[in-house]
Amino acid sequence: MMNRNHNVVWDNCLSVIKDNINYESFKTWFAPIKPVKLAQNVLTIQVPSQFFYEWLEEHFINLLRKVIRAELGPNGRLEYDIVIDSSYMQDTNPLTIKMPTTNKRDTQNPSVSMPIDINRGGAAREIPNPFIIPGLKKIKVQSQLNESYSFENFIEGDCNRLARSAGYAVAGNPGKTAFNPLLVYSAVGLGKTHLVHAIGLQTKNNYPDKTVLYITSEQFIQQFLDSVKNNNQNDFIHFYQMMDVLIVDDVQFLAGKEKTQDVFFHIFNHLHQRSKQIILTSDKPPVEMKGLEARLLSRFKWGLAADLQIPDLETRIAILNKKLYNDGIEISKEVIDYIAYSIPTNVRELEGALISILAQSSLNKKVINLDLARQMIDKYVKNTTREISIDYIQKVVCDYFNLPLELINSKTRKREIVQARQLAMFFSKKHTKSSLATIGLYCGNKDHATVLHACRTVNNLIETDKQFKVFVEEIEKKIKL
Repeated sequence: MMNRNHNVVWDNCLSVIKDNINYESFKTWFAPIKPVKLAQNVLTIQVPSQFFYEWLEEHFINLLRKVIRAELGPNGRLEYDIVIDSSYMQDTNPLTIKMPTTNKRDTQNPSVSMPIDINRGGAAREIPNPFIIPGLKKIKVQSQLNESYSFENFIEGDCNRLARSAGYAVAGNPGKTAFNPLLVYSAVGLGKTHLVHAIGLQTKNNYPDKTVLYITSEQFIQQFLDSVKNNNQNDFIHFYQMMDVLIVDDVQFLAGKEKTQDVFFHIFNHLHQRSKQIILTSDKPPVEMKGLEARLLSRFKWGLAADLQIPDLETRIAILNKKLYNDGIEISKEVIDYIAYSIPTNVRELEGALISILAQSSLNKKVINLDLARQMIDKYVKNTTREISIDYIQKVVCDYFNLPLELINSKTRKREIVQARQLAMFFSKKHTKSSLATIGLYCGNKDHATVLHACRTVNNLIETDKQFKVFVEEIEKKIKL
């Protein structure tokens, strides 16, 4: 067989894989893979983590085997180069992978056995529910899940696709996937709580007999303090050991609370060893958490730590449209675009701004138009001098010419697409602080020379084509809205 480049071979494999699975699965599980080398009919690919390797082997092994053999012949093989963090063991050979050391005890802080005998003394005994306040009517423990925080209402985008896909997999087979624990982390207001509620709700739908519990770390801490005060710590531990799916929100607040961490450590171990699902959220990844014991942090790394990033403009618009649809309200596309553009960093603030505009319209009987939106946003957003972004410019240009946004980044040479792309480059250079290389990267992966050529072309057309000059002036107004 003649010499072939590993990139070419893998690209050929991907073209076949793309035709055999849905787009979301392809983007989640195959787009992050990088081909490393091709030697003696063995293609080596790098996958981001252990769970990626396990997922591919479990769900796509037959497809991978077929495409590799089609490209490399009957003796073709695939090997993995897995990126593994310090919580995993790895030989000097990067292709020799050992499983996560989930059975290995902490050498510095060994595990201490905690009581798990729920029926002590041979007699059945009801475990006290820490959610029941003494003096109030006792009720059966509820999952504490918010029904409105469902997967249906969770808008998917590039910013959250991995975490959402992993969450959906967990809900389909809790405790039995590589994602145990599943740790979802991000800055405030990006949807962590919504996602873990959605996982809990979907799990309840799939497995009505399973006990699913959502709790904030503050609730857990307070319940533990009450158990110490009332001298029933064992009952508190027993209660949590009975969960099939335990969801703990904002686990970073356990920092500095050694006794609470110790109890949570033993509950975690008990659940994990019995293949019960643990789902956590935090405001940062485990490697950046301070004030938590090393043995606890190492367990957070056993499964998957997936982040939620700031949503792009298209995702923010989709979030607003979904909320309006659920509420049965219609407002103009112009207003929706303005809100999404004005609040780029926080989904919670984005929805809050929309609610404020709707309330202002309802209470004062005002029409929801761009002027009202501008008045409310200026009050809602502290910094009213908002920076214009490349993606916003691209959207304005595409909307003006009624073109799909993805075409501006495609390789097509159709005149109207090329012209829209050149205008996007022109306005990006004019209104943003981005370098020519960055603008080119955003506009179809072009180089800086192409951006300069585009700007010169637009300037020439402004001087020689009256209709084109009108286009530029109208787009300029929309960008500055």
